[in-house]
Amino acid sequence: MADRKDFLLSSYNYVLPSERIAQRPVEPRHAAGLLIVGDKNFGTTGTKHAKVWDWLNELKPNDLIVLNDTRVLKARLKVRRLNGGLAELLVLEPKGQGQWLCLARPAKKLRPNETIWLEALEQEPLPLKVISNDSSSGGKIIEFPICYSDAKSIEVLLERYGEVPLPPYIASHDKNDEARYQTRYAAHPGAVAAPTAGLHLSDELLKALAKKGIKKTTITLHVGLGTFRPVDAEDLSNLQLHSEWIEVKKDAVEAVAECRITNGRVIAVGTTSVRALEGAASAGDGRLREFRGPVNLVIKPGYRFSVVDGLLTNFHLPKSSLLFLVSALIGRERLLALYEEAIEHQYRFFSYGDAMWIPPEAVLLEAKPRN
Repeated sequence: MADRKDFLLSSYNYVLPSERIAQRPVEPRHAAGLLIVGDKNFGTTGTKHAKVWDWLNELKPNDLIVLNDTRVLKARLKVRRLNGGLAELLVLEPKGQGQWLCLARPAKKLRPNETIWLEALEQEPLPLKVISNDSSSGGKIIEFPICYSDAKSIEVLLERYGEVPLPPYIASHDKNDEARYQTRYAAHPGAVAAPTAGLHLSDELLKALAKKGIKKTTITLHVGLGTFRPVDAEDLSNLQLHSEWIEVKKDAVEAVAECRITNGRVIAVGTTSVRALEGAASAGDGRLREFRGPVNLVIKPGYRFSVVDGLLTNFHLPKSSLLFLVSALIGRERLLALYEEAIEHQYRFFSYGDAMWIPPEAVLLEAKPRN
């Protein structure tokens, strides 16, 4: 059961040595480390240390893995102000009529009604306009040419002017980042950060899973501000997160239903897949239905899952909403103990880091779906 500390931000802090923050991904993708969580009845014991390839042995025929097929945009842009000063934009989400919500750095220097110039090597400068401040996100509403009104159209512009938006804790970029910071099944443009658990799934591993009889389906959640923005409220009781756009199609709903009929298990690859599935179910009063639109579901200890039985996930930042979500599955104290074990065994953390497998038998009884 959840206790008072589960609803305090400071309870989700942990000390991570800087050398444990992964700066480059391992090759091949499935060679990353995998911490396998033991049965819930054995506390912090019963863990196993393996590689992501070994996840193949953890899954069973008729299990269903749910993948987030969002594609990361080259959403980091360099702009120049009329006085010659440089700034940076991170393009987040469309607001209609060519206007986009962006995070800006330095934000205070970009003022409403100011014209700024988008620049890149071998590209003509393109004028943009700062429309207004956005108080809910701390960002700016920026006006692009009206033809760039959605993710598909603006991707053309971002390919010319943009850069892969690697997280700030990755110190240097590499020519391989454009391909490596993207899942092998990325299909629908719109994310500004990768669904990182999916980065571990190589073509070879996906083929091996299919050969074993493990089913797969996809959902779409465009990873945005709601996933990576820092939480600053100590009291998490009434926490609100910025919404993110999801799409759960009919084939995904049918795949989950078939999985239940065949006694399979619904396994989410990444916290974004969890948020999409549970968000769609929440909109359907606890039953998974087709859904397309924004969700701002907050999953924290005490939450009872409607769809997800198990989770493959990365190691997340201290005091992040992703820690709250994983704690809802296995308990906050156990999660932090597992993180300590991972640090001791020199696992690699964050986006380019290693993974954790939480099988259904490790999930708290009170958090399990009522199947």
